[in-house]
Amino acid sequence: MAPTLAHPTTVNFIEEHDSTATSLPMKEAADYYGKDETFTRSRTYSASHIHGYNPRRTPAFDENTHSRTRRLSHDEKASQPRRFLIDVEETIRLVLEQEDTDGDFQISVTDAGPKVMALGTATSNGFKTFDIRGTYMLSNLLQELALARDHGRKRIVLDEARLTENPVDRLSRMIKNSFWHSLTRRIDGEGLEIICADPKNRTGRVNPRIYVPHGEPAMADYYRKVARDKPHLNLDVQVLPEKPDDPSYVKSLNNKPGILALAMNESDDGRGGKSLKGIPFIVPGARFNELYNWDSYFISLGLLVDGKVTMAQGMVDHFIFEIKHYGKILNGSRSYYLCRTQPPFLTDMALQIFNQLDRSDVDANRAWLKRAIQAAIKEYHTIWVAEPRIDPKTSLSRYRPEGLGIPPETEATHFTHILEPFAQKHGLSILEFSEKYNDGVLKEPGLDEYFLHDRAVRESGHDTTYRFEKRCANLATVDLQALLYKYEIDIGTAIREVFDDELDLEEEFPLSPFPITPEAYSKAARKSSRSKPQRSEEWFQRAEFRKQMIDKYLWNETKGLYFDYDTAKEQQILYESVTALWALWAGCASEEQAWKLVTQSLKKFEVLGGLVSGTEESRGKISLDRPNRQWDYPYAWPPHQIMAWVGLERYGYLEDAQRLAYRFLYMMTTAFVDFNGVVPEKFDAVKLSHLVDAEYGNQGIDFKMVPREGFGWMNAAYQVGLSFLNSHMRRAVAACTSPEVFFSAANNVAEQVLQDMTHDPLGLAMDSLEIVTQD
Repeated sequence: MAPTLAHPTTVNFIEEHDSTATSLPMKEAADYYGKDETFTRSRTYSASHIHGYNPRRTPAFDENTHSRTRRLSHDEKASQPRRFLIDVEETIRLVLEQEDTDGDFQISVTDAGPKVMALGTATSNGFKTFDIRGTYMLSNLLQELALARDHGRKRIVLDEARLTENPVDRLSRMIKNSFWHSLTRRIDGEGLEIICADPKNRTGRVNPRIYVPHGEPAMADYYRKVARDKPHLNLDVQVLPEKPDDPSYVKSLNNKPGILALAMNESDDGRGGKSLKGIPFIVPGARFNELYNWDSYFISLGLLVDGKVTMAQGMVDHFIFEIKHYGKILNGSRSYYLCRTQPPFLTDMALQIFNQLDRSDVDANRAWLKRAIQAAIKEYHTIWVAEPRIDPKTSLSRYRPEGLGIPPETEATHFTHILEPFAQKHGLSILEFSEKYNDGVLKEPGLDEYFLHDRAVRESGHDTTYRFEKRCANLATVDLQALLYKYEIDIGTAIREVFDDELDLEEEFPLSPFPITPEAYSKAARKSSRSKPQRSEEWFQRAEFRKQMIDKYLWNETKGLYFDYDTAKEQQILYESVTALWALWAGCASEEQAWKLVTQSLKKFEVLGGLVSGTEESRGKISLDRPNRQWDYPYAWPPHQIMAWVGLERYGYLEDAQRLAYRFLYMMTTAFVDFNGVVPEKFDAVKLSHLVDAEYGNQGIDFKMVPREGFGWMNAAYQVGLSFLNSHMRRAVAACTSPEVFFSAANNVAEQVLQDMTHDPLGLAMDSLEIVTQD
């Protein structure tokens, strides 16, 4: 009788052909690695691997010549899906030691390792080995080992399928099931420690501080209780004044930055009472660890594709809360953003979500949409068509936030080149001058003007670009006009279709005059929001009027493109920006204008990796004294791609939308394959690289072994972009087929089809017949 094999009590054995052992190899890490450790029970090989003996061979080299023979196409194939028996910590050490030659804890194409490693097969208890080859498989191995370590695993049985997984499927799966979860935050007692961490805080104080809006005493009491119950947090709870966006007050908070309270729901406290609980939301990631305005719109589109409607709905709830308590949808939910907003997307965001809400409670859905539309109307009247953002002469709006001093959230040296001449003028160091300037001791009107435009650039979301350099606050930009046109159409449509063409506003605020004229805005008296119900007719009139102003001031018939308009110089700024295509998304371009945009102007922005932010000619030459700006050529950003895809499809240019989506997703997928699963904030779309040379560098690329978050709107762009691709395009992206190759082949096929259509076999046959006439 064979002796009984001693093994640890925690070990579970699986049979070689156990169907459950190979089922669902693409389960999420928590399910895949969260079970008990398992091993195969081999009858023909030594089980001594369990007790420390490891027969795996390490790669052998002799003057760069690898001793291992290459696998060939006619090699024997495994009859069962291959699985590996792996010691987690030891294999992590080996992979990093052998393959991570640059020491960044990632396996990428730039590493100089042999790109091959032998793993012991599970069916042989590790006695037989199989080679894992190439950057993609090895980086996936490192990622899987890191995930196994997260779940406390010492040894794992790993499916080869997880290493060879289709990269499109893998990235999409990670975004849906992992990245969104990792980017989720909540502002309450349970989530404060994570959300209060602010990489942009340069004050040296790391203890959390939360600002609660005026008029929310229950919320203030809740956070004070959290501070008492969790003294280790050292939580500082502050209540904001009734007008929290006063520029002087906001400047006074520069040395006391903190997170701003957001919407909460009442919930059971588990002891028969009631408490408050924060509504979850998604942050962009990396150094941006708070709720952002326009990031959230694009993130919500990705969430909707992935079926996470409730999460997207909660983000709208936060925006409604911000408009009510902070006067606007904030640039971000930190104290230093109280004076600034960002590009407005609330109406489309709310309507997209409304259309996907559960139809079982129609009344609740209508009530929710009503709150969102009411908030959007308030934001429209009190922010976007109110002074100082409105230019009554042209009737167009501008990014023109109030504020004082130097923006505190930037990196310490960001403004050094601007401040240095002023510091030298006063014989001070840059730090000393900055303090005196911020405190109002030193007056510099020229610097005031510079920071007026700098704040406007940040409000635009396009920080920074030579398009806006030292003039942004004076520009009526094409993107903002398109967004406000969409606001007007959306509000009018919702009032007419959902609210029976009559909507009473519950909150009181002054309405902006219409038609927009300097005379109307010179009058101090304003009608109250509660003076009359809102009807669709006025909103459609506003939209039509705005379209006329867009055509008058922004459209350039000769160039076939929209341009920003400088309200101070009263002229178009001939910087070619891809945001001109936002007119297609909003629907404010005529069919003829759309045709000119597509046939004359689209090619100016289209490069190998999608759409660049602007043209190289408009950007101008780059030098040491004039460095790259991240929202200029050659950089490509998710918002510009998504807006173009949707806009082109709206006007019937689906093939163009698909081509652009393919280019961008190809760039994303190749980076994911070649650089250990990276999903960055932006790309150099000309070089197809996430290693960008611009201010701030890139976000979402600093991770160890396994990507945890990606980056908010880049995640969304991938999920939304996949919805534009057909199955053939999706397979080609997964195979990393270059757009040049893919579309060249597609064009050749199209030309052949066209030739076949013009080829008339019956006509040729008839021509070859000899017609004989009878006498």
